[in-house]
Amino acid sequence: MKELLEVIAKALVDEPDAVSVNEKENEHSVLLELRVADGDMGKVIGKQGRIAKSIRTVMKAAANHENKKVIVEIVQ
Repeated sequence: MKELLEVIAKALVDEPDAVSVNEKENEHSVLLELRVADGDMGKVIGKQGRIAKSIRTVMKAAANHENKKVIVEIVQ
């Protein structure tokens, strides 16, 4: 899960080295905190949050295969 989010985020941003994902997992859910450079925040969120919504949709589809719930937070 963490690796998938990193690959998606690195493809979107100008500074792929600044991308980091922190994963916190419990029995039924996974919390993924995505951090990018300040200048790349808009590229990850997109206009009206469309790219962020798309990222969350892909991650939820991947989590369904593992019978888990995933929460993606984009933090500064």
